Amino acid sequence: MDVNTIGIDLAKRIMQIHGVDQSGKTVLKKKVQRDDLLNFMANLPKCLVGIEACGSSNYWAREINKLGHKVKLMSPQFVKPYVKSNKNDQADAEAICEAVARPNMRFVPIKTAEQQSVLSIHRVRERLVKSRTALANEIRGLLGECGLIIPQGVNKIIPKLLEFLNNDSLSGMDKTTFTDLLDEFRSIDQRIDLLEDRLREISKNYESYIRLRDIPGIGLITATALIAAIGNAANFKNGRELSAWLGLVPKQHSSGGKEVLLGISKRGDTYLRNLLIHGARAVFNSRSGKKKIPYTEEQKLKRSKFTTWMISL
Repeated sequence: MDVNTIGIDLAKRIMQIHGVDQSGKTVLKKKVQRDDLLNFMANLPKCLVGIEACGSSNYWAREINKLGHKVKLMSPQFVKPYVKSNKNDQADAEAICEAVARPNMRFVPIKTAEQQSVLSIHRVRERLVKSRTALANEIRGLLGECGLIIPQGVNKIIPKLLEFLNNDSLSGMDKTTFTDLLDEFRSIDQRIDLLEDRLREISKNYESYIRLRDIPGIGLITATALIAAIGNAANFKNGRELSAWLGLVPKQHSSGGKEVLLGISKRGDTYLRNLLIHGARAVFNSRSGKKKIPYTEEQKLKRSKFTTWMISL
């Protein structure tokens, strides 16, 4: 079979495959069960394979790459314009096959299994942090009904709650309720610390981790998330292309030669963008006090590195 380019529409059970020859003529249309996909691809000649970036796409890209094919991932928003007429699996596979052959198409780097493992830790930690914040707000709200106030900050919850439990501020029934909430809060806190210790241990294997940590506003969480999400920075032509991938560049609404730049586009990885923005805010806020303390030489060096890095984006 003379197949030059293939588009695969991934699904949980049934995969739709569309293939064309060198001239672009359709030579393959087939539905394949999930368990049979790799066997089917192994029997095909080596070709270009296009896949939409979605759940399980990185796994399939790695496995098909091992068979000798050249796999490229694309964002679904760039494939959508190539879908003809109504949407169905066959039309999606055909659109993927056509989009992957475009010379100016933007592709998504394929993540390694190690990168996905590190990002899984980040996802679990992110969920636990949200749960801890929600629990802290619940504790504050319930204590407010008892006329008790806890200062702002997650680190104030445990000491102030212990203080209220050890004196006569709460009734016997309330003490039982808030003791349970305290145990739950401590449990989440410990799980977050455990995940951060795991990330700290993993970071020892990355040479680029030390260079990233040297930039003000970037700590353990941001550095490991950047390394795991970006992988090889050579996949991007320059710093601005990486910034666009993160959604940190202005959104355009230009026409007729009149350039209109709006706020940041907020496309790409929301998690990474939030980490970078909060890190930058922390750096500038740390020097916003009324009393200006002169920078040390080390602080000047770190600030210049941060400024250079932000400009390069």
